Amino acid sequence: MDSSDWELEELEAAFQEKVGAEKRIEPKDWMPDKYRQTLIRQMSQHAHSEVVGMLPEGNWLTRAPSLKRKTILMAKIQDEGGHGLYLYSATETLGISRDEMFEQLHSGKAKYSSIFNYPTLNWADIGAIGWLVDGAAITNQIALCRCSYGPYARAMIRICKEESFHQRQGYEIMMTMAQGTEEQREMAQDALNRWWWPTLMMFGPNDANSANSAQSMKWKIKRQSNDDLRQKFVDATVPQAEFLNLRIPDDKLKWNEERKHYDFGEIDWEEFKAVVKGNGLCNRERLQARVEAHDGGKWVRDAALAYARKKESRKAKAA
Repeated sequence: MDSSDWELEELEAAFQEKVGAEKRIEPKDWMPDKYRQTLIRQMSQHAHSEVVGMLPEGNWLTRAPSLKRKTILMAKIQDEGGHGLYLYSATETLGISRDEMFEQLHSGKAKYSSIFNYPTLNWADIGAIGWLVDGAAITNQIALCRCSYGPYARAMIRICKEESFHQRQGYEIMMTMAQGTEEQREMAQDALNRWWWPTLMMFGPNDANSANSAQSMKWKIKRQSNDDLRQKFVDATVPQAEFLNLRIPDDKLKWNEERKHYDFGEIDWEEFKAVVKGNGLCNRERLQARVEAHDGGKWVRDAALAYARKKESRKAKAA
């Protein structure tokens, strides 16, 4: 072992000691290359998910049932765009450019949450997304507020506060429909039936099949495993469904008195793998929409860059 290997071992030991002492890692601190790459993958995927997640909800902006519902939904979609901005900015502190992140998304190299490859068929889906999808996101993201990487943890604090409003908005929609006409109630139940299992898939593969989970927990990027977070979500959500008098679409769902948790059925992992690989109902549609939006906005970016360069040139001449 040469001196460079010894030095690397010492740096890694000091890094792990700092993480173990609950001290935040900041952009200028030394970090292992794998730690940096893991964060870039997770944070950029999170940012992409926020932006792509605007699409299924934007589909209902012009068809919201009232002006109040429309303004609330528009505010929510704007929030999601802001979340993407925070996360792209935080990811840039790791040495990757935003253009590179966009290129990875548009080429299919980078992923986003599998949940956004399912269609929104009626207004009740907007309620189900807010209640279930944002509820699952909060379950995962609260733990990220204690992430070992400072910029990510700080971004998550505001995001979680806003997501809590989104979850309440979705639940309020479901409550209104569950207490409405028979047709509205059927729509609410149908939305729950379609979104329940894809929401459980959001937490990722089972711990035994997760290649990155153990290392991420050692580095304290993650604080809880996929299965623990999924269980936490189920335990919190089942009583909410019972209050709405809606049925969770799982015949194996039951309270386990010994475990003090709900037992639930097995996820269709083949469907999960297919969606992640790009074969979901809306994968191609979502990616095409993002590429077209990016290409369509190129003239705005070019104009802003030309203006900034011209302004800098004038300053230089004046100096």
